Amino acid sequence: MGWGDLDNGELLDVVAGHFDAFVTVDKRLPDQQHISGRSFGVVVLRARSNRLSDLHPLVPSLLTALSTLGPGVVTEVAG
Repeated sequence: MGWGDLDNGELLDVVAGHFDAFVTVDKRLPDQQHISGRSFGVVVLRARSNRLSDLHPLVPSLLTALSTLGPGVVTEVAG
């Protein structure tokens, strides 16, 4: 989408209106950015690394989290 050069704050601003959820492995994002009041929720994936092999086992829990995620809410999915 051409958003690769945006920093976290700008990226969250452009996500609004395009997506209902923002999924990240950046565990510091909720402390660094204001999520409450946004039109989408945030899911933070906590795995040993950001390698696909470490993230793949989190998919079932991620899908569950996404099904109940509300706007302005942050939830963590850990493995």
